[in-house]
Amino acid sequence: MNMDPDIQATVQQVHDSPYSGVLAATGAGTKALAWLFGVAGASRTVLEASVPYSGPSMESFIGRLPSQAVSKGTALDMAEAAYFKALEMELHNERLFGLGCTATIATDRTKRGEHRCWVATRDASGFSAYGLTLVKGVRDRDAEEEVVSRLLLHALAQVCGLPHGVALGLLDSEHLEQSTEQSPLAPLLAAEPKADRLLLKTDGSISSTEKVTGGVFPGAFNPLHEGHKKMAAAASVMLGGPVTFELSVINVDKPPLEELEIYRRLTQFRGKWPIALTKAPRFRMKARLFPGCTFIVGWDTAIRLVDPVYYDNDESEIHRALEEMADLGCSFLVAGRKHGESFRTLADVEAPSEAAHLFREIPESIFRADLSSTEIRARGSG
Repeated sequence: MNMDPDIQATVQQVHDSPYSGVLAATGAGTKALAWLFGVAGASRTVLEASVPYSGPSMESFIGRLPSQAVSKGTALDMAEAAYFKALEMELHNERLFGLGCTATIATDRTKRGEHRCWVATRDASGFSAYGLTLVKGVRDRDAEEEVVSRLLLHALAQVCGLPHGVALGLLDSEHLEQSTEQSPLAPLLAAEPKADRLLLKTDGSISSTEKVTGGVFPGAFNPLHEGHKKMAAAASVMLGGPVTFELSVINVDKPPLEELEIYRRLTQFRGKWPIALTKAPRFRMKARLFPGCTFIVGWDTAIRLVDPVYYDNDESEIHRALEEMADLGCSFLVAGRKHGESFRTLADVEAPSEAAHLFREIPESIFRADLSSTEIRARGSG
């Protein structure tokens, strides 16, 4: 294909960079995709490219129908969804991006609204967004497509760390809006956090204030496996309500999770189940964040709840912790676990008599899964 030398040089630099990711464009910007595939090396950069053009296609891509098709928010949602797709494909690549482009440009009918576009990128550090309103009636559709595609390539060059972008060919009255935003996890992970928990909902949105009710299933989820899913389903039936998974970035027995690893684990839940992210390694702390909820745990976790080792060998502290959790309206559903050659259940948990009412068993008849995350990881590395 005939390609502007500057465009070709930029695309080559993108392909030569260590970055790769997922791109999605709707309304315009597909010429940029053609440029990327028109220069050798696209397989190093493009993990996937899609055009979610229809409403159902966009809903499938970002998890919901956008309130406004061409907006900064929609571009950010597209970039976020693309980033999670990239994480699913390249779990060990630290230089990943997601890019979303949404536009409305000249067509075969007169449009009453503005001709405009938004392009957003997402990487481990956060978001960048670029907005542009075009002067109507000056360019034909192909010329407007050219501008949008140049903006898409400009944004891509920036997220790939190139020192220069791409000339957009704007009119004097046209101005590019640019903004950056921190990682959505920053309110929790910052040195001075502004939130004590974050809820990643199934539609991909994140809330720091939405109340969690029903069951809360804490775990490391490394990886999330069928046992977890079936255990959550059994608990949901017993509770007659929803189950929210919970991942603490701080663990009593392990080092804190790094942000990229957090995203890798969250990727397993996007679009499927809600998951809360916390800095609460102990159940007393979890209870303060999720009052009135029932925690879903395995036998091996339940015995730690009443093990003095986890309370600095202070047995009175066990009673105080369980009493506080009871006052907060929290309780526990306990699933049996295989331990050696035996199957251990709630009957093997020596809870203080005054706290026995806080524990209820998930019967083996409705849930049993003997495969552990440790075994799955071992099989994967074998």
